[in-house]
Amino acid sequence: MYLNKVILAGFLGKDATIHNGKNGNFTILELATNESYKDKESDKYVTRTEWHSLIVFGGRGEFAAKLKKGDHILAEGSLHHNEYESKKTNTKQQSDSIRVTNIQKLDRSQKASPDGDDFDEGQAA
Repeated sequence: MYLNKVILAGFLGKDATIHNGKNGNFTILELATNESYKDKESDKYVTRTEWHSLIVFGGRGEFAAKLKKGDHILAEGSLHHNEYESKKTNTKQQSDSIRVTNIQKLDRSQKASPDGDDFDEGQAA
C-alpha cells in the first residue's frame, strides 16, 4: 500500500498568483504554518514557521485565485518533489510543492466555513 497525503492549515503569505501552463491555468499559493516548542535551555517558547508552495488546478484553481494575503485556509493534497537545473547558477536545484485536491477558506474566529466558501474534489473541476 502507498499513501501520499498532506493536510495543512495556515495563513497565506501573499495573494494568489495565476500561471499559464500547457494544460491550462493553475494557481500558486504560499502557505505559512507554525509550530511552537519550549526550549529546554532558555525555558522559553520558540515558534518556527514553515512555508509551503501549493499548486491548485482546474475549478479549485479558479477558487484559489480569489484568495488574498492573510486568508486562513485548509488544504489537502499530495507532496511532489521536483529537481531542475537553475539557469542562474547552472546547478541542480530541488523544490517541494503540494498538489491540492481540496481547499477551504476558514473563518479566522470560528475556524470553519459557514458560508460555503470551499471547494473540494467532489465538485466539478
